[in-house]
Amino acid sequence: MSEGNFWDNPDAAQKTIQKVKVLNVLLKPYEDLAKSADDLNAMMELAAEDASFATEMEGELAKAMKKYEAFELQAMMSGKQDACSAIVTIKPGAGGTEACDWADMLYRMYVRWAQKHGFGVEEMDKEPNLEAGIQSVQFRVAGEYAYGYLQSEIGVHRLVRISPFGDGGTRQTSFAAVDVTPELDDTIEIEIPEKQLEMQTFCSGGPGGQHQNKTQSGVRLIYNYKGQEVRGESRTERSQPKNYANALALLKARVYQIEEQKRLGDLANRYDAKGEIAFGSQIRSYVMQPYTLVRDEREGIELKTPAIQATLDGDLEEFMYAYLRHRTAKAHKASAKAS
Repeated sequence: MSEGNFWDNPDAAQKTIQKVKVLNVLLKPYEDLAKSADDLNAMMELAAEDASFATEMEGELAKAMKKYEAFELQAMMSGKQDACSAIVTIKPGAGGTEACDWADMLYRMYVRWAQKHGFGVEEMDKEPNLEAGIQSVQFRVAGEYAYGYLQSEIGVHRLVRISPFGDGGTRQTSFAAVDVTPELDDTIEIEIPEKQLEMQTFCSGGPGGQHQNKTQSGVRLIYNYKGQEVRGESRTERSQPKNYANALALLKARVYQIEEQKRLGDLANRYDAKGEIAFGSQIRSYVMQPYTLVRDEREGIELKTPAIQATLDGDLEEFMYAYLRHRTAKAHKASAKAS
């Protein structure tokens, strides 16, 4: 970047700047930690001579530990696409109106999490349910390492509560599926033969008004990738060609994601053998009655908390950390076995 001809090629320069931003997200916290360590060592020397420094040192140590925990979480996001922004899709499963309302609650949870951590949120598509909740939503979470954090959320989420829509006061179980895809840049090339794509068009509706409601501008692309059906869908644009381009980009990102997860031995349990968003396929359970509990259901991740309201308000760090720690341990074991 210090070269005199750095800006001769603006596109290449912007890519370099983006790489530096991603690196600084990790390097700057490391530099801050190193400074905190030096400060703590100096305080320890002072406290050895004057006990009044001990209380101040305890406060600084607590701050340094929080920095360390955040840095450790960041350092575990070493996947090729972890630094990307993320496209999140939420769809209700078994449970009718309850499930639609549950999908909307999850949407709120992730938006709150993103806002707390300084990520931008852009709603790309939202289909409301007539009675309550949503039929589906797709939104973009923009910022460095958004996908790295949110990849822990891929899968089926289960809610148990007293139904606010019924008269019986009985507990109801609802399901919703969360899919998270990295937003790939143009440095990653995925080749998909167009003749192997199945294209479906539909009236996209939404905020575009009459044009979207009357023309087949929405596009859904279906691709059979090594026996697995992969889909990309877009309805946000007024023109079909633009929606086609968006759907194709999303489909390519999902193909790339599948390959990366296979490489890491970390394919999430999205659905059961029948492809249903229902009991038996959940990665996390949220219980509101008769007790409160949020529990990760994945093998090897031992984590649960009674603080369900805090979780639904976006406090997801513990679950994200547990998932990344588990993934890192699996990767280390696989690497050791291969060597």
